[in-house]
Amino acid sequence: MIMLDSTTLFNRIISVIKFLFAKEKELYVFIHGITGFYPLHIDYYKLALVHRSMPVKTANGRWANNERLEFLGDAILDAVVGAYLYNRYPNKHEGFLTSTRAKIVQRESLNRIGKAFRLESHVRASTHSSSHNSYISGNAVEALVGAIYLDRGYDACKKFIEQKIIAQHLDLKELVKTEQNYKSRLIEWTQKYRVSIEFQLIDTMNDEEGNPIFKTAVLLGGIYAADGSGYSKKESHQGASKKAYERLKKDNIFREQVLSTASI
Repeated sequence: MIMLDSTTLFNRIISVIKFLFAKEKELYVFIHGITGFYPLHIDYYKLALVHRSMPVKTANGRWANNERLEFLGDAILDAVVGAYLYNRYPNKHEGFLTSTRAKIVQRESLNRIGKAFRLESHVRASTHSSSHNSYISGNAVEALVGAIYLDRGYDACKKFIEQKIIAQHLDLKELVKTEQNYKSRLIEWTQKYRVSIEFQLIDTMNDEEGNPIFKTAVLLGGIYAADGSGYSKKESHQGASKKAYERLKKDNIFREQVLSTASI
């Protein structure tokens, strides 16, 4: 028989009581199906499922969406996945760990996981944004991680990422074999040759429907390499990275200029 500590037991009791009297029982059940526990503070999870295209007004009268939770979840994912890989692969070098982490937290992987969780069907978003932004599910995964962290703390968040995301939805052996995305390729190249890399947001504009488009430049050794645009900052990073990586392969003069900035 598994004995629960008093804090865990208390949290479970509070969760059940809140569930029994909750108006949003469907959301409680949905979150429980994904995480294995009932929320203590349902408002975090409600906000995690609000896309910027359809913000909600909070109790203090401000409009809010899931972007702040997405930012928080992104940072926690990086930390947990990084520590997980560090412990799992004790003999692998930094470049391998960096590229493998990038494959796990890249938008395509998170988007696939979000669809497996059926997050998109619960995200509050405009029809136009849903059809134009293919990363709504992936963004919601990050926001969900942020919500879990605020609701349950780091340990519960770590357990969710390791057991519900990595163990159930990722095949690390196959993932290691796959070609990494362009941003991680570029990062690994700069680490190999000791060249600095920097992404700079250079412009933000709106499409005809008012959806923001981000334009990012990538600098290698302080030298402008390329720029890219997308409906998210990470998408613009990928576009810029792809152009920069291909330029390194084709433009020998540019490559030598970048390599001349390498630190010893």
